[in-house]
Amino acid sequence: MAGTEIRSTGLSEIEAPSSVAEVADAADLEGLSDKPKSFGRLAWERFLNHRLALVGAVGLVVIVLLFFLAPYFSDYGVADRNVRDRLLGPSWDHPFGTDEIGRDLFVRTAAGGRYSLQIGLFAAVISTMIGTLLGAVSGYFGRWVDVVVSQLVNLLLIVPALIILSVFALRFGGTAISLALILAGLLWTRIARVVRGVVLAIKEQEYIMAARAAGASHWRIIFRHLLPNVMGAIAVEVTLLLGTVIVLESTLSFLGLGVKPPNTSLGTLVRDAKGSIDSDPLRVLMPGIWIVLIVLCVNFLGDGLRDALDPRSKAEGNKPVKAESTEANVTQEQVGP
Repeated sequence: MAGTEIRSTGLSEIEAPSSVAEVADAADLEGLSDKPKSFGRLAWERFLNHRLALVGAVGLVVIVLLFFLAPYFSDYGVADRNVRDRLLGPSWDHPFGTDEIGRDLFVRTAAGGRYSLQIGLFAAVISTMIGTLLGAVSGYFGRWVDVVVSQLVNLLLIVPALIILSVFALRFGGTAISLALILAGLLWTRIARVVRGVVLAIKEQEYIMAARAAGASHWRIIFRHLLPNVMGAIAVEVTLLLGTVIVLESTLSFLGLGVKPPNTSLGTLVRDAKGSIDSDPLRVLMPGIWIVLIVLCVNFLGDGLRDALDPRSKAEGNKPVKAESTEANVTQEQVGP
């Protein structure tokens, strides 16, 4: 009996280390499989957790698809008119009704949305290129280059944007390209300031100094080492800039300084319908609602990108509150018994 107990105890003592070793090996394998996540993956996960950003992204995709696919779901063209069908209300054949000369407002609204989005995207890209280049050059070289660019930015920010846009649009406007160039020539200032600030913060870091010591040219340092670190901020600003461009273009078109017939935009549709706001308010509301929806979706998307690419911006906003609560707790502890 005693021998049997000794043998069973010995077997358990021999088997125990092997089971512990298996657990340790499994833990090591789990540790190896749990690799650190890349910045892109973390940013993507933060973006997916931002509900408003997802709403904005999905809404923007739906709006773009609706604008570009609308002609395939209608039998009417943008310029097709039928006087007998003038001023009709919403129906199956005319979802948004018709205007005073019998044109289908659903097709015209989609065409105006396409035109506004194209102008906004083109202007946002051009202004981003200008602002990124001038901001990087200003922040990197400094001295008189920084002074000149900064003074130019301040000058453009002082003068009301609508006045400058109205003057240039009155002289050179009328087409999508001219309007996009006019808008881009004025709206690059914000991106330039953002890029300049980031470049000033990182241009004295060790890897920049090492590239400079290795003989890299100034332009190589700017385009190879500095600008890649600014892409996150640029992506956010481009998204927000798109909404600003669409609002300004719609304003110019409403004032009669934007898109000229036969082309149309959302602002042009609002201007054409302002005379019938009492008798047929839907004609004014439909293009206005689309402008508001586009701007909201773009702003939601921009906020989500900012929180995903720069989570510190959201965390820093909560720091003062935490500090005050901490100081209050310390004070209570000191005053307490």
